[in-house]
Amino acid sequence: MRKLGTYTLAVLAAAGFGLSAVPAAQASTTHQASAETVVSLRGKVPSCVNVWSRTGRVTKTGYAQNNCGRTLHMKIVWAHGADGDCQTAYPGKTISYWVPRGIRTFDGAKTC
Repeated sequence: MRKLGTYTLAVLAAAGFGLSAVPAAQASTTHQASAETVVSLRGKVPSCVNVWSRTGRVTKTGYAQNNCGRTLHMKIVWAHGADGDCQTAYPGKTISYWVPRGIRTFDGAKTC
């Protein structure tokens, strides 16, 4: 997973790139994610959607939780290959998509 410094996060967030830092303790309790999840990339989804990833021994899984008051159609976005399928996310529900470990990096989620 990419690691960004505090200064870089502040600059990107101020520039409107939709990055949000998630403390490792909060990430592991809120999303059941590993302690490696430090930065969530938002992509092109509303701010009411939480996105995060988890790396296992064989796969990487991206998640997007719809905390909006309406149904959204979203997909998980990966670099260096195809994105996930378009999925319907009802309010309060989470979508996910996994890829094999390797050069693929989690780029967040976007509407479709």
